[in-house]
Amino acid sequence: MKMVLKNQTRENLAERIYRQLKQDIFDFRLLPGDRFSENEIAERMGASRTPVREALFRLEREDYVEVLARSGWQVKPFDFEYFEELYDVRTVLECAAVRRLCEQDTPSPQLEALTTLWNTPQAQRPSQVGPVSALDERFHEILVEAAGNQEMARIHHDLTERLRIIRRLDFTKPPRIDATYQEHAAILDAIAHRRVEQAQMMLRAHIEASRNEVRKITLHMLHEARAHGRETTPAEVPGGPAGVGPR
Repeated sequence: MKMVLKNQTRENLAERIYRQLKQDIFDFRLLPGDRFSENEIAERMGASRTPVREALFRLEREDYVEVLARSGWQVKPFDFEYFEELYDVRTVLECAAVRRLCEQDTPSPQLEALTTLWNTPQAQRPSQVGPVSALDERFHEILVEAAGNQEMARIHHDLTERLRIIRRLDFTKPPRIDATYQEHAAILDAIAHRRVEQAQMMLRAHIEASRNEVRKITLHMLHEARAHGRETTPAEVPGGPAGVGPR
């Protein structure tokens, strides 16, 4: 019984460390190219190296970090060709979902709730990167979920998570926040009026705008994002900044 409880405790700790490190990557507290050791993470988390190693191996399988020969771990540098491919797949899935939504006999209650949300008056909208980015993610996920194909929604959810870190950079610029509200509201209006081609055209343009911002990512932008993250969520990052760019 004690052995079972011990294993469960270790698994719970490894899960907590995994989630914290993943969030640190998404919140830019750990930047692409940052290096660190298992000992540094263990000390920061107040844990032994065993659950830390389990968490890191899980993140490695998901392509967020990589182990370095005799020099610890590193957050994987951005692979921009890979992100381009993900954007291609995302566009195909979301445009297919829009077509399905326009062809539905009755409007989806989920879309009605989205319409209310994305028509929120400007003064009442959130301005911080985290909340806006999360709302944007859910907008696109709900579009696919409401289309009714569970496998499509599962694949799209996986894409969303892989793109999260770079899409959040898009919302460090206030004009993109306002534009996102306007674009989302226009897409929903086109779907409500069953204008398939118009809705797809606006959706492609909306995704392409985000994609273009990704192409402009620089090391300076990442460090600015980290500084902003430290202002809102105090946390210390093991290791120091390293290079970033296509592999």
